Amino acid sequence: MFKRIIGIVFLCLLIASPYGFAAETPPIKKEASEIETGKLVTSRHSVRIGGADVPYTATVGELIINKADEKPGAAMYFTAYTRTDVKDTSSRPVTFCFNGGPGSSSVWLHMGGLGPRRIKMNENGSSVPPPFALEDNEYSLLDVTDLVFIDPVATGWSRPLPGENKTQFTGMNQDIASVGEFIRTFISRFERWPSPKFLLGESYGTFRSAGLSGFLQGRQHGMYLNGIVLVSSVLDFQTIRSASHHNLPYVLFLPHFTATAWYHKQLPDALQSRPLADVVDEVRQFAVDEYLPALFRGNRLTDAEKDGIVRKLAAYTGLSENYIRMANLRVEHARFVKELLRMERHTVGRLDSRFKGSDSDAAGERNEYDPSSAVIQGAFSTMLNQYLRTELNYNKPVPYNIYGNVYPWSYETPSADPRSRALGSSMMPSMAETLRRAMTENPFLQVFIANGYYDGATPFFGTEYTFSQMGLNKELMDRVEMGYYEAGHMMYINKPSLIKFKEDVAAFIQKAAGRK
Repeated sequence: MFKRIIGIVFLCLLIASPYGFAAETPPIKKEASEIETGKLVTSRHSVRIGGADVPYTATVGELIINKADEKPGAAMYFTAYTRTDVKDTSSRPVTFCFNGGPGSSSVWLHMGGLGPRRIKMNENGSSVPPPFALEDNEYSLLDVTDLVFIDPVATGWSRPLPGENKTQFTGMNQDIASVGEFIRTFISRFERWPSPKFLLGESYGTFRSAGLSGFLQGRQHGMYLNGIVLVSSVLDFQTIRSASHHNLPYVLFLPHFTATAWYHKQLPDALQSRPLADVVDEVRQFAVDEYLPALFRGNRLTDAEKDGIVRKLAAYTGLSENYIRMANLRVEHARFVKELLRMERHTVGRLDSRFKGSDSDAAGERNEYDPSSAVIQGAFSTMLNQYLRTELNYNKPVPYNIYGNVYPWSYETPSADPRSRALGSSMMPSMAETLRRAMTENPFLQVFIANGYYDGATPFFGTEYTFSQMGLNKELMDRVEMGYYEAGHMMYINKPSLIKFKEDVAAFIQKAAGRK
C-alpha cells in the first residue's frame, strides 16, 4: 500500500512539471560538493518589442550531454526564451546563440543585444556608472524567434561531470561535438524537430557555427539548418594571424585601420570630410590593386614605388610616413592600437576601436589592456549574476564563469595527417570549406554576416576575403548576405547599430524560415 501511495505522488509531480519531471523539487539530502545536473527552472514574463507585448517563458538550467561513446560527459547550462502566445511551436523558429573566445560564456549576446532583458548602457555602448541596471530590450529577437543561449563546457555554469576530464571538450572538434550534442538534446527534449533552426554565433562562435553546419547535418544527426548568423566572423585564421612571410593580414586589416583613423579624426581633410563607407571603399580598392602587389614584390620595389605606397598608407591609416617606413610597410594590429593616438597618450580598443584607453607607458610597444573590453566587463558580469539569481531564480554555489579556462585548446582533428601536426602553429585552422560544403548539400541553408567597421579582432575585410575564396557559385552566393555597422566587435551595444542589427537579422530569419 505504501509503495502504491509513493507511486501516485511521483506521478502527480511528473504531470505537474512543465517539462515532464519535478525539476524545481530539491533533493532531500545532497553533499555540498555535488554538481547539480538536469535541474530546470521556469518563469513567465512579458516584454514590449516593436510596440507589441510579447509574453514568454524563461527556462534556465542544465542538460546532460553525452560523449561520443553515448555516456554522460557534461552538464551544459543554458538560458532559453520561448514565446507563449504561439499556438503551433512546430513552425516557430528557434535560434541557438553563443559567443566565442574560445572560452567565453554567452553573456554578451544574451544581455547585450538579443535577449528580452538588456544591460543599461550609454548610447555608444559604454557602461553607465555603478550601480548598474537592467532594462527591457525592445530590440530583442524574441518576437521572431525563440532563443537558446548556450554556455560551452567550462564557461558559465557548464562543467564536466565528476570524474570527466575537461580536455574532452576543450578543442576545435571536441567543442563542435559537445555543442552539437547539446543542440540535438535540446531539440529532442523540447520537441522542436519540426521548427526552423538557426545558429547565431559571435567571433570564435562563427567558427563553431560553420563547424556545426557540417556536424549537425552529417549522417549521424541529419539535422538541416535554415540559416546561420555570423556576428564578427572569422572562418579562416590565416586572415587574422600575422606570421613571418605571411602578408595577407596586413592587407585585410587596412580598411579597419582607415575606419578607426576616420572615427578619431586622424585622416587628411580630403578623406575625413567624406562618409565612412565611401572612404572604406577607396581603401579596399587600394589594398587589392596596389598594397597587396607591393607586399608581394617585397625588396624588388624601387625606391620611388615604395615611397608612393608609404605616402598612401600614411594617408589611409593616420600614422606617420616614418613609422610606416620603419615597419617595412607592415603595421601589425597590436602596434596600431598603440601608435594611432600615441601623441595624445591614448590607445584604441581591439574589440571596438571607438573606445580609448591610457597606459602608464606611452612609449611602449603594446597597450596594457583593451579599453573596449574594460568599459563593459563590470556591468555585464554584475548584472548577469544578479539577473540569473534573482529574476530567473537560478542559483548555484560555483561561480558563473564569464570566461572559462579552456586551455590548452586543441586545433587538431583526430584524423589529422601526422605531417600537418608536425607543422604546429604554421597550420592555420579554417572552417570555410565545411560551411561551403554544408551550403552545397543543403540548398535551403542561408547565411547572414554582421560586420563592425571598428572591429579589430575579426576585421570585416578579412570576412569578405574569406567568402570570396570559398568557391561559392552564383546560386550559393545569392544565399549569403552581409550587413555593416558603425560599431565594433559587439556592434549591438551601440544603440543605432542595435536597431539596424535587429532589423537586418529579423528580416533574415523570417526569409530563411519561409515567412516572407
